[in-house]
Formats: sequence, structure tokens, C-alpha cells
Amino acid sequence: MTKDTSKSKKEELEEKDLETKVEQPVEEKEVKEEPKAEKKKEKKKSAKEKKADEIEELGAKLQDISDKYMRLSAEFDNYRKRTLKEKMELTKSAGEKILVNVLPVMDNFERALQSIDEAKDVEALKEGVHLIYNNFKDFILQNGVQEIEAINKEFDTDIHEAITKIPAPSEDMKGKVVDCVEKGYTLNEKVIRFAKVVVGE
Repeated sequence: MTKDTSKSKKEELEEKDLETKVEQPVEEKEVKEEPKAEKKKEKKKSAKEKKADEIEELGAKLQDISDKYMRLSAEFDNYRKRTLKEKMELTKSAGEKILVNVLPVMDNFERALQSIDEAKDVEALKEGVHLIYNNFKDFILQNGVQEIEAINKEFDTDIHEAITKIPAPSEDMKGKVVDCVEKGYTLNEKVIRFAKVVVGE
């Protein structure tokens, strides 16, 4: 009886060992499978999170660019308004310098007019008028205005305007300016008034 009981105990122990051996791999497999599933879920989440992060980052960049554009647009608008205002002020005050320099000539004319009534010396009056004329001529030369030479020059449509043609007084005057009815002027080499001339033919 003792042998039978010992055998049965041994058999029971062996069976238990077998059961644990059989059960252990199954449990291990289950344990091993769970982390893989978790890793897959983590990968899926991280991909979705990455996309969400990218979208958020792009949104922030777009907002930043939009803000920069708005600021730049406002700055340009302010610059445009400021330059327009400056141009308007310049056009208003551009003639100021010229007019200030013309005033002494005006003063000279007024003095001449006062002396005309009282003066008895005609030569002194002539000299005064010539002085005023030369003064004014010097002033316009200083401001870049030059007289266009016309008489005895070849007729040039770029600077001359023919008002009439007359028979040339000599052969060498054909196609040349015989007389100047109204003087022409240039301002810094740009024609501001054409010389009105009579051309010989």
C-alpha cells in the first residue's frame, strides 16, 4: 500500500509539472503578444499625433506669414501715403527758391518805375533797364535755362518751329534761319519753348 500511495503521489507530481509546463508557454505567449499589440497601437497613435503636430505647425507658420504680410502691407501703405504727401509738399514749395531769387529783380523794376517819373536823364534810364535785364538773364542762366541759338543756324525741327519761309537773301542762307520772331529756351538741355523762326529757301 505504501508503494501504491508513493506511486500515486509521484504520478500526481509529474502531472502537475506537465500542467505547469503546458500552461507556462501559453501564458508567456499571451504576455508576449500583449506588448506587440501595444506597440502597434503606439505606432498608430504616434503617426496620427505626428500628422496632428504637422498640421498644427503648418497652421502656426501660416498665421505667422499672414501676420508678416499684414504688417508689410500696412507699412507699404504708410510709405506710399507719406511719399505722396512729400511729393505734394515739394510741388507746392518747388517754386519757392526760384520766386525768392526773382524778388530782387522785381525790386529793381520797382525802383526803375519810380525813377522814370522823376528822371530827366534818358541815358541813365536806359542803363538801369539794361542792368535789370542782365540781372534777370544771369538769374535764369543760374537756374539751368539757356537761350536756343537760332539766327544763321541750320533749321532744326528738334529746337526750331518755322512760322514762315522767305526767299533766302543769299545762296548760303538756304535752309537756314533768317530771323527769330520768338526766342526759344531749354531747361537742363530739354526744350521748354521752341524758337519761332523764319527759314530761307
